[in-house]
Amino acid sequence: MPARSQAKNDQDEEERQRFADRVLGLAEDAVYWAIAVLLVAGAGTLLVAQVHTFLSLTDTPASTVMLEVLDGLLLIFIFVELLFAVRACLRSHEIVAEPFLIVGILAGIKEIVVLSVEAAKLLSEGPEFSRAIVEIGVLGALVLVLSASAYVLRERRQDTEDAGEQAGEAADRS
Repeated sequence: MPARSQAKNDQDEEERQRFADRVLGLAEDAVYWAIAVLLVAGAGTLLVAQVHTFLSLTDTPASTVMLEVLDGLLLIFIFVELLFAVRACLRSHEIVAEPFLIVGILAGIKEIVVLSVEAAKLLSEGPEFSRAIVEIGVLGALVLVLSASAYVLRERRQDTEDAGEQAGEAADRS
């Protein structure tokens, strides 16, 4: 009798764990969906704001207009890449690092563009110009490191997929 009682308790505990896992999985999906909706709304809002900025700066020098538009468009790209990362998390139920690395690369490039234009304006101010150039250099190095990391992750994933295909072919031959 005690063995049956123990087996019943184990089965009940396993059932509770499966239920908790399902509930938490649904909660996780709900949070990811909420994030996705906010990212879409944010990207849409930014896109409308960029069109408004572009149209309202008609009397401004073209370089300023293009800098403002490029800055905003890169921010929209960041939102879209974050949305892709959320989609990947919803699909695979695990966090994929590569989209976040791409977001970091885009953010670094965005800051490099903005700082480059500011540095050109600070050319006559020695210490401020030097600070901007150092910051651009650090951001450039960061972009290179993030790019190398994304490349390594992509190659590793491709090697893993290739190994899986080779194992499947070997099993088929047996």
